[in-house]
Amino acid sequence: MEAMQRLNKCLEYIEDHLDKEVYIDELARLSFYSKYHFQRMFHLLTGFTLADYVRNRRLTVAAQDLAHSDKKIIDVALKYGYETPESFSKAFRKLHGFPPSQVRGQGRDLKAFPRISFQIQIKGVTEMNYRIVDREEFTVLGKGKRVSLKDGTNLKVIPLFWEEVNQNGTSEEICNITGTPDVLGVCMEFNQKQDEMTYFIGGINVKKGIKDGLEEKTVPKATWAVFEAHGAMPDAIQNVWQRIYGEWFPSTGYEHAGGPEFELYPPGNPYTDDYRSEVWIPIKRK
Repeated sequence: MEAMQRLNKCLEYIEDHLDKEVYIDELARLSFYSKYHFQRMFHLLTGFTLADYVRNRRLTVAAQDLAHSDKKIIDVALKYGYETPESFSKAFRKLHGFPPSQVRGQGRDLKAFPRISFQIQIKGVTEMNYRIVDREEFTVLGKGKRVSLKDGTNLKVIPLFWEEVNQNGTSEEICNITGTPDVLGVCMEFNQKQDEMTYFIGGINVKKGIKDGLEEKTVPKATWAVFEAHGAMPDAIQNVWQRIYGEWFPSTGYEHAGGPEFELYPPGNPYTDDYRSEVWIPIKRK
């Protein structure tokens, strides 16, 4: 419940700053999460990136300003963070279907993008199985990509990275060298100031192998909460992530420990209903 209260304070902050700068650092502070984990959690719970949510809320209240006042379009555009009337008009048309110049006196139906609120969902019919694992430091051999966290860029780049690694045979090569059939997708090396992280695709290096073009990363000792996902990708694992942040964290005495987290993909067809994968999250007691 405390976690949900913190997240709703974040929403209050956003509403109070629709006509001001919304600082991700302040949202992270209010939520008690890092910037990365707040943005990821926000997207998982709402289906929108933080940037999309803020933009749609601004365009909603901007439309109300225009409809119920004689303010100039350029003044409303500047008020809600747009540098030019042209950029404001383009965004406005995308949401509402017509330009801001046609709001007044036209009998237009405006689209209201409502403010959201966070609540714990009580779902007694579906248990959430997990296990706690203490694991020593281990190394992962594979290939990494530095990705931006701004405006949900990582959500677009990472699937393309997986597609590249699978199509060019790198994932199969990693398994052969490391001696393990499982492939990991690791989020690590977060840079809060630059809003960046490394996304690393690799295998636990059982054989201690190495090859040019691949690199080795260390995942530190941690206590992990491990969740199983059953079903076809990507829906099955995305559903698990949503339940972790929407149900599990708010209703347990644990919080994210801040280190690397990863998804584990065993061999098999990831697009079948009987496929099994895992989410590993480093945790600590509140």
